[in-house]
Amino acid sequence: MKLVVQRVKKAEVKVDGNIIGKIDKGFLVLIGIKVGDTKEQADYLVKKVCNLRIFTDENNKMNLSLKDVNGKLLIVSQFTLYGNCNDGNRPSFIEAAKPEEAIPLYEYFCNECAKKGIEVEKGIFGADMKVKLLNDGPVTIVIEK
Repeated sequence: MKLVVQRVKKAEVKVDGNIIGKIDKGFLVLIGIKVGDTKEQADYLVKKVCNLRIFTDENNKMNLSLKDVNGKLLIVSQFTLYGNCNDGNRPSFIEAAKPEEAIPLYEYFCNECAKKGIEVEKGIFGADMKVKLLNDGPVTIVIEK
């Protein structure tokens, strides 16, 4: 499982021109799920994201978490995180989990983040989504388990 976490001032996701998820201060999380990923890996990443201290404190040090700044999560599925471009110029996605395996883990990840007391907005798995964000910093962290 791979996450791309972007600290944002605001972010939104649209499907068919309609906003389906929108946050102000928080993290836009792109989540890729590969074949064989487990709930245990998701649990590790939930804990990591919910406690990640990448907001700045009064001394301008990255020392504050989502809870410290009352931040929110916008979680968007992105199988292309497992695109392999090593052979040729067209990516192979054979490492990415099929929807029947990935959707339950995506939903589990989102639900577990919400159980940590963080407001969660999300995209629609498998939809053609348009994501708009204002990256704060920019700060972008990649986490894989």
